[in-house]
Amino acid sequence: MMKFKGVVVGVVALAAVVLFASAYIVDETEQVVVTQFGKVVGKPVTEPGLNFKIPFAQTATYFPKNLQEWDGDPGQVPTKDKTFIWVDTFARWKIVDPVKYFQTVNNMVSALGRLDDIIDPAMRNFLTSYRLIESVRNSDRPMDTYDALSGADGEKHSQYKIKVGRSEITRRILEQAQPKLEPFGIELVDVKIKRINYVEKVRKAVYGRMIAERRQIAEKFRSEGRGEASNIRGDKEKELQLIRSEAYKSAQEIKGTADAEATEIYASGYGVDPEFYSFVRTLDVYKKALDKSSTLVLSTDSEFMKYFKSIKK
Repeated sequence: MMKFKGVVVGVVALAAVVLFASAYIVDETEQVVVTQFGKVVGKPVTEPGLNFKIPFAQTATYFPKNLQEWDGDPGQVPTKDKTFIWVDTFARWKIVDPVKYFQTVNNMVSALGRLDDIIDPAMRNFLTSYRLIESVRNSDRPMDTYDALSGADGEKHSQYKIKVGRSEITRRILEQAQPKLEPFGIELVDVKIKRINYVEKVRKAVYGRMIAERRQIAEKFRSEGRGEASNIRGDKEKELQLIRSEAYKSAQEIKGTADAEATEIYASGYGVDPEFYSFVRTLDVYKKALDKSSTLVLSTDSEFMKYFKSIKK
């Protein structure tokens, strides 16, 4: 009886081991390819849940089902206008056919190597086929630099017309690379340019040109400011001169009126006694013509000194 119980326990334990070895779980981010002695058996398992395989003879190989990242190595690329730039790209991809993936690249390292071999040449091929501005901009939207440097007539400086643009270039890279990845069971979801920069030698020249442009803009603003200041000062001087002219005119009119009134008063006063008027006017002449240092040589019958002659001793 004890021997029979031992056999039963052994069978149950063996069954548990076999059951455990044959069961495998697939979650939402995984897909499984079952192989038997290195060959694929059945269809890949892409739905999450509990599954079973023949224990010890079959192997479950897991592959990711969600999006994966490819980050390219930054490198130097010449553009169509002979400008050397430093380009850094990245992409998103996923495994859509795990059987092909298993039979070709089989692992993540090999898959990333294939992506390097396919995406990098496609990127270089397109970037060297277009001018730099095509890889930088998407449209002909006016830039602030051109707005600030626009002429007095309002016309913009001429600029290169965007024929393709950055978004279209990356789409074409994706379009060229995708057919080459299909044999590996890989779908390329998106390709983007992370960064574009000038190489060191070109960068210094570009920075110098940018500084010169900004200085030109600043000088344009300063020139406009000086012109506006001159206009303001001119208007101020014009208004001030007008005020002075009106004031001088008013002063002269007042002075003329006062002089006329004074002359009229003097004439009325002096008209009463002409001899007195002659006397007063002669005294004024004495006052202006004679001082301590004056010396006169006159004849005795001179009219100039007639009032001195009439002074009684």
